[in-house]
Amino acid sequence: MLTHLDERGNAQMVDVGDKQVTSRSAVAAGAVYMQPATLAAIRDGAVPKGDVLAAARIAGIMAAKRTPDLIPLCHTLLLSKVTVEFAIDEAAGCVRINATVRCHGQTGVEMEALTAVSVAALTIYDMAKALEKTMTIGDIRLLEKQGGKSGEWRRIE
Repeated sequence: MLTHLDERGNAQMVDVGDKQVTSRSAVAAGAVYMQPATLAAIRDGAVPKGDVLAAARIAGIMAAKRTPDLIPLCHTLLLSKVTVEFAIDEAAGCVRINATVRCHGQTGVEMEALTAVSVAALTIYDMAKALEKTMTIGDIRLLEKQGGKSGEWRRIE
């Protein structure tokens, strides 16, 4: 049975009221691929719109907090921590993004971590698009999750 559909096939929010409150966390990752000159401008703080990674970090954190407003049927969670980190990968020609989200709750924070990465990537694109419109956002994926009935899960890469 699909949990987001009722017996008539109508969308419904899953009732997590009977689930135990546990410590939950999720880590997601993604990347924005670009030309070397664009990557250098981001690295060196030379993008005309300002500090790309600072803006993207704030956007990612804010997005994690607003996930239930963006993704239908997601529960509102009291997040205890959201971090968004970046790594300049010159060999691959990209900015790598990692987001970690934590809470104590009755449902997981995977969507919050994935949303943080997605919006951080979009913000990087927006801030640098005057330099390059051919940037590509990709590789967005869940790396790990912990907590709840299903326990721990880690992606094997």
